[in-house]
Amino acid sequence: MHEVKTEADKKAFLQVAIDIYKNDSNWIRPLDKDIEEVFNTEKNKFFKRGECTRWLLDDGNGKYIGRIAAFVNKQYKQSQPTGGIGFFECINEQGTANFMFDHCKKWLEERGMEAMDGPINFGERDKWWGLLKEGYYSPLYCMNYNPPYYVNLFENYGFKVYFNQICFGMKVMGPLNEKFVQRHKIIAADPNYKAVMMKKDNLIKFAKDFTYVYNKAWAGHGGGKTLEEKTVIKMFKTMKPVMDEHISWFVYYKDEPIALWLNLPDLNQYFKQMDGQFGLLQKLKLLYLKTFGKCPRFVGLVFGVIPEFQGKGIDAFIIIEGATVIRSKGRYEDYEMQWIGDFNPKMINISESLGTHRSRSLSTYRFLFDRNKEFVRHPVV
Repeated sequence: MHEVKTEADKKAFLQVAIDIYKNDSNWIRPLDKDIEEVFNTEKNKFFKRGECTRWLLDDGNGKYIGRIAAFVNKQYKQSQPTGGIGFFECINEQGTANFMFDHCKKWLEERGMEAMDGPINFGERDKWWGLLKEGYYSPLYCMNYNPPYYVNLFENYGFKVYFNQICFGMKVMGPLNEKFVQRHKIIAADPNYKAVMMKKDNLIKFAKDFTYVYNKAWAGHGGGKTLEEKTVIKMFKTMKPVMDEHISWFVYYKDEPIALWLNLPDLNQYFKQMDGQFGLLQKLKLLYLKTFGKCPRFVGLVFGVIPEFQGKGIDAFIIIEGATVIRSKGRYEDYEMQWIGDFNPKMINISESLGTHRSRSLSTYRFLFDRNKEFVRHPVV
């Protein structure tokens, strides 16, 4: 195993993926910068609370046949000290995969870990998380994609499913659940409720409202944590150039925020034409594509209702209000939600009630170093 240190190593780390997927028309090459920022100590805040190393594996003749990263995140709270592995790419050969898994296991054991989860990200769960098992078509932006044989490489080594990650999709012009339509009518008849489309020229206000709703509705779910308003402001400013105001919505009750539905165009529909690069020319190309090109899919990032208003039909209200505008614009054909863990049946039920189909599934795997210890799946929230 060769640790990635030099610029040549970094290029080789990216090249391994290019070689693996050279004959896969569904693969969309991630932006090089998005991969490299994970391993940049100045740009990835998770280095403040952990450490990360990555390696390359060659075949003895100078050709790289695998890559992998391992990381320790002190805030990744689990039933036992658990590290992570990710950014795994490998030829279809079990011995090669086992060699890399063993190497990561040893590295993690030296740092006091008793288990490893993978493939996961040295960062938030909204990027590079999970092993794709169903839905082998073009991935969403910053979503893991892999050949089907990776499932066998993980499971033959001894990894077990810690939780499944389910994505839901639907046609934008498809029928909506009649129950949603009726629940919307009830809420819409009350003047205390209003749905508001997110506006780019008022991001500070919406960032504040997002922080409030998110922290009340989501913090603590599945290892989630509270967000600071300044973090959300920074996030919104970063997203601003690619935002479509018509697809992100808030609900207010007596002018107080109670729900949100945040979406973005699927940026991979643009980035698949960038060949991993994002310099000045690519940024100009992105601007051109946003203005004159077609992006047929948009992606659900966050959906939440504060506890006091859950079960009252607010989910139906915000979706019908938003869908009415989104459909009228005619920009999108498909909608797909970022994954929901099978440990969250409430959100899965909401998603299914929309009339969606399960568009793809991924799995987060866990390997316990003590092979005699009882394996326990992610608790239900």
